[in-house]
Amino acid sequence: MLSIRRFSSRRAKVAVAALAPVAALSVLTAVSAPASAAPGCSVAYTSPSQWQGGFTANVVITNVGDAVDGWTLTWSFAAGQRVTQAWNADVTQSGAQVTAKNVSYNRSIPTGGKVEFGFNGSWTGSNPAPEAFSLNGTPCTGGVIPTSTTTTTTTTGTPPVGSLPSSFRWSSSGILISPKPDATHPNVAVKDPSVVYHNGKYHVFASTYTNGYNLMYTSFTDWSQASSAPHYYLDRTAIGSGYKAAPQVFYFAPQRLWYLVYQTGDNASYSTNTDIANPATWSAPRGFYANGMPQIIRDNIGNGYWVDFWTVCDSAKCYLFSSDDNGHLYRSETSLSQFPNGFTNTVIAMQDADKNRLFEASNVYKIAGKQQYLLVHEAIGTDGRRYFRSWTAPQITGPWTALADTEANPFARANNVTFPSGQWTRDISHGEVVRTNVDQTMEISPCKLSYLYQGLDPNAGGEYNRLPWRLGLLTQTNSTC
Repeated sequence: MLSIRRFSSRRAKVAVAALAPVAALSVLTAVSAPASAAPGCSVAYTSPSQWQGGFTANVVITNVGDAVDGWTLTWSFAAGQRVTQAWNADVTQSGAQVTAKNVSYNRSIPTGGKVEFGFNGSWTGSNPAPEAFSLNGTPCTGGVIPTSTTTTTTTTGTPPVGSLPSSFRWSSSGILISPKPDATHPNVAVKDPSVVYHNGKYHVFASTYTNGYNLMYTSFTDWSQASSAPHYYLDRTAIGSGYKAAPQVFYFAPQRLWYLVYQTGDNASYSTNTDIANPATWSAPRGFYANGMPQIIRDNIGNGYWVDFWTVCDSAKCYLFSSDDNGHLYRSETSLSQFPNGFTNTVIAMQDADKNRLFEASNVYKIAGKQQYLLVHEAIGTDGRRYFRSWTAPQITGPWTALADTEANPFARANNVTFPSGQWTRDISHGEVVRTNVDQTMEISPCKLSYLYQGLDPNAGGEYNRLPWRLGLLTQTNSTC
């Protein structure tokens, strides 16, 4: 029988210790490729976020003709708008005329395929959508989806219809991902997963444990393939050996880079990569905090550990959350333009006198179609089992209002999860919502959530680090949409 004491320290570390993707948020008209070879294209232009004097735009090109190898999209702004920053394309402007060209990794668009890029811009007076686009000189007559000039949300395309419920119900898969020991990695656990769905594949990063923590990567096109997919150990890359744990992965669109955020014991660290599907090319670790642990954390951490870093950005700032296994959730901030540097102004974002109720493993997400954020945080129940509480807020900085935050009404706990294939765990622990939006906004649909989590054999016991954690998938069964 597991006890609360078993979980009293998350990791006695060396230092610190369905089954289909969520529906895409951009809604475009499906176009069948023509039977005969011919050029053709359609463009979806949306402006999901607008403020006084500025806006963000997303552009999706659908190729309905011959396959394209190298592309240039042109359009004109009718009201004097100016492009100030772009990602996933090289964008230049001369007067009203705008030219967007492919970058190295998205030059090819097969017949029926799509490519997406975005930019920030400035405006005065009004901000109407462009009326016409041309791809490599061919007018895109497949139609243009007009922008909305009144929305202030950060959703992409038509937002989903629905809201988060006040209580959640889930169905769990069996074990999907287990350790894959080899001669140099005789792992006993796989845990702390981060997941994105990108270019037709799930990309999963997780911690592994042998006699120390390491990071692994795996990918597959369908969850049915997860158990057989090979594991790539990131100590084979510039990330190197030594303590690394609790990854979070996302695409930072302004820099066109993938970021992997993780623990290194004395700092929040990160590596970057231009291709998430090529794990060998992650860069060496760098620390977010120039002076290590901020003083406010030193003053409040007590006998806890500084763990579980989470990054989320809005249109102006990026925020870095962390926990201390001592009842505190911390938040630091920097500007979007300075990221990953300049994190400061560290504050206690939430606290609880009972450290077990606010233990570790926070996630913060933007809810698509709403000016709303969801905070999910792991707790230890009165039965010693792990579960998740949740809150919502109109901004990343709060104020946070309880959504489903008790043992009787949790975000996810054994008492609101069914196990059609048999209950292989009574702990619902460290994980992440399966995102199809991969960028730094951490945006998710409120509809039909899926959550990749760690669980373990209910009869397992012993030293925390060597517990046999495995990964499974929760699928929401009471979606409002």
